[in-house]
Amino acid sequence: MDKFHKLKHQLSASYKKEIITNLSPASGYRSRCEFGYKNGFYTMVKDGKKVFLDHYDLPVSAIQNIMKPLLSQININPLINKKLFQINFRAVNQVILVTLIYHKPLNQCWLEAAKMIENKLPINVIGRSKKQLLASNLTELEDYIDINPSYYLYQNDKTFYQPNAFLMPKMVKLVISLIKNPRDLLELYCGSGTFTIPLSYTFNNIFATENNRDSISYLKKSISKNDIENIYYARLSDIELMDALKGRIFRRLEDVDLENFDFSHILVDPPRSGLSNNITEILNKFDNIIYISCNPDTFKRDLDKLKDYRIKKLEVFDQFSNTPHLELIALLIKR
Repeated sequence: MDKFHKLKHQLSASYKKEIITNLSPASGYRSRCEFGYKNGFYTMVKDGKKVFLDHYDLPVSAIQNIMKPLLSQININPLINKKLFQINFRAVNQVILVTLIYHKPLNQCWLEAAKMIENKLPINVIGRSKKQLLASNLTELEDYIDINPSYYLYQNDKTFYQPNAFLMPKMVKLVISLIKNPRDLLELYCGSGTFTIPLSYTFNNIFATENNRDSISYLKKSISKNDIENIYYARLSDIELMDALKGRIFRRLEDVDLENFDFSHILVDPPRSGLSNNITEILNKFDNIIYISCNPDTFKRDLDKLKDYRIKKLEVFDQFSNTPHLELIALLIKR
């Protein structure tokens, strides 16, 4: 059973309509990729086994084009390859960040070697080891999202960012189309603002939460760049947010009064593990839930806990073409 039929079977009792599927190109679609490094090759796990690569066809062309020449530069320089264990790529248009991650402290000699690679290849090299970051050039990316209204987003090598450059704008457009009679929005797992920023033009106010420091930092930068004044945010885990809604005092919320919001919708975009235990307690207070899921199994698990809701609309996004993974966006409303 392929992943599309599996999802249809999983949701057969919950959603009787045809599931709209948004397809991705078969290759050249990933704007970020993570690889291991061993014995002079990129590595990844496929079907439970480690495979060795010198190229990969799923990333966008900007990343594909530099994978082999970068590997050559790494392999000929012991300052670069010694105790290197991971190589991460991110690209926006033709601007590329390459993060090299080590089991050793980095020093000025390493930085000079990294600069030599930057002089030969069109990339920006970041070095990371435990509690250490070295870079001589860019450490962040600016993305211009050309939909109506258009806006800017920012990311670095540690923030969550939707990996499929082809499908992300379609996902944003769908979420916007699901909003009816908006007042204020509560958003959990907001990342660096993929949905927060565009939804600020739809809702009166947004309160967005995220537990990752870097993501919150770049959300703040995106808010400033786009001259937005109706987004409020805090670095809170989902459990901390639940406690805050029950009245627990957090210093991180000293500039936010949750009682001033008039929430009409809640949006959640959790990791593959789905919602944390008991978080459905928050969701049950809302008439409208927008659930963005990268794991249909945990979506189904969480949906079974939300017994007072039905799926009004659901679309699938094949963000990870040629893999077993699917992304879905669902609007849940109270029965």
